[in-house]
Amino acid sequence: MIDHSSLETMQHLLVEIKAQTTQSSQIRTFLTEHQANFKGIDYQTDTYFRVNHGRLKLREGNIENHLIQYYRPNQAEAKTSEVLLYKSNPESTLKQILTNALGVLVVVKKKREIYFIDNVKFHIDEVDNLGHFVEIEAIGNQGEHQETDLRQQCLHYQQALNIQTKDLLEVSYSDLLLNQKN
Repeated sequence: MIDHSSLETMQHLLVEIKAQTTQSSQIRTFLTEHQANFKGIDYQTDTYFRVNHGRLKLREGNIENHLIQYYRPNQAEAKTSEVLLYKSNPESTLKQILTNALGVLVVVKKKREIYFIDNVKFHIDEVDNLGHFVEIEAIGNQGEHQETDLRQQCLHYQQALNIQTKDLLEVSYSDLLLNQKN
């Protein structure tokens, strides 16, 4: 399992799905029954900055604090992302520097339950102004897993959690919020 809390900078490949859900309690039960490692509840603020390529966000939470740069296609299926994480200090001036230099695109606030089964990370999210969601991230670090293996893990848990194709999201929470504004 990958311990994000001990890493200052990390690059990895992940395959993920994100879906709307009304089944949070059933997902929680499945994870408990399968001895998922519960990391806790994180109240997160993700500030997305204006960038020319990919996405850049600063995650501020009581568990996870990272500057995250990533590339991910918008598609309503398992998506492959290239992610670069930098462990940030919540007390630093990083947010102000990025805001001044790049400008804020959108802010996403959420309550997130975080679980792990091996290298697969599960989020049960309640996102302000959007609703309830589940995310599954099959994470590969430094060549440990092939993309096809990660995709298979992600799809396995999608089926096990009975996540329907019609509920899969094509875009990120930030895109959903931006679409609401327009």
